[in-house]
Amino acid sequence: MSNTKLSSPGRDRFIPVRKSDILDALIERGALVGSEACDKFRRLCAMLASIYHYEYFATLERLRGDYYYFNPSARAHTLRDQAITERAYADLVQALDRVLRVANFVELSHAEIGNAHSRRTVLPVAVRAPLDDFREVRFYRRGHHVEEIESVSWFGLQRRKVQVEVYDDVVLLAAMKSKAELDERRRARKLVERRKIMPGAVLLKYFHNIASGDVYALFPNARVLMSNVDKFVLGVPAIATGIPILINLYTTITVLFLVLGFYLGITASVQDSDMKTALAALSGLVALGGFVVTQWVRYQRQSLKYRIELTDNIYYRNINNNARIFDYLIDAAEEQECKEAFLAYYFLHTATSPLSVHELHQRVEEWLKSTFGIDVDFEVADAVAKLERLGLLKRSDAGLFAVPFDKAFANLHDVWQSFLPARKA
Repeated sequence: MSNTKLSSPGRDRFIPVRKSDILDALIERGALVGSEACDKFRRLCAMLASIYHYEYFATLERLRGDYYYFNPSARAHTLRDQAITERAYADLVQALDRVLRVANFVELSHAEIGNAHSRRTVLPVAVRAPLDDFREVRFYRRGHHVEEIESVSWFGLQRRKVQVEVYDDVVLLAAMKSKAELDERRRARKLVERRKIMPGAVLLKYFHNIASGDVYALFPNARVLMSNVDKFVLGVPAIATGIPILINLYTTITVLFLVLGFYLGITASVQDSDMKTALAALSGLVALGGFVVTQWVRYQRQSLKYRIELTDNIYYRNINNNARIFDYLIDAAEEQECKEAFLAYYFLHTATSPLSVHELHQRVEEWLKSTFGIDVDFEVADAVAKLERLGLLKRSDAGLFAVPFDKAFANLHDVWQSFLPARKA
């Protein structure tokens, strides 16, 4: 077992349990007295889920509308007003950032990504991805755990167990530069042409179970760099073989030019010995050409091996892309909202006396740990704000308490009625 220390990203706010499982576990806890109380709590939770679903539908439609201008699959609307484009891009990024944070995603800084890549253990090679090829690149991660893997080095001669920090979910936003900006950057223009992505497009990708040191490999323009060991293995034989060939060529190359001059009519005559030397020089040039081709093929083969390894490492972890990602993220945000509201209302409702925010926070976290074995940082302030907005919570000098079921149903009914257009008299 390796003693490698992992830099902890802190406690997650993400609750990795289905809301249906949380609801069943709360009922089974037995704090609700009687079947009628249990049925009312289930009904309350169903109403909460319906309200959140309706509210997030508007966010989903907004995301789809804003993304229309940046969808890589769409090509019929590449000519558009710049002001509209900029406004839509700002709305898209803002709305997406909000949904991701509600779904308990945390944005990763590029410094964090670079530091983690320098300590990578899964991919044996470095990856280069120039940020200036893009208008903007953002990474978000949610949940993390530690896995033990076998690290292989020195061509399989050294094997050891290492602990790797793995992110449960990773979302990538990569905005391509405009056509005018790409024309000024040949490398970025080649990226667009090779990937068949329209200028100004926004790429959205969702990955699962990505090692923290491999996040850098998720960039669309990621390139594999040869390790120092590979450079040594390829370079030393090249030098050892190439130097003798170059020395032999150096001593015979002038004679080769002399013979060529004879056949071109520049030189009057040549000796037989010069012909033999010229043939030797020609053979040396052929050998040098063959050597260069061999080294190039070896380099390309090694590079291809690493690119395949990089692709395999990422391909099977890609869950969703582009416009289809919105439904998944909206569902994740709804799920987290519901779980936090269910937990907060239940523990306030079943408490024998009003609770402080700290007491509610502590009770929920202790129950999640004892019931599901998960250690999360429960977003108590957000949960309290949700219940208060919907009229399910009251404050007093003694603390917080949940309104009774019947009053809660009436308040949620009023919220639902506010979604519907008023009838004309």
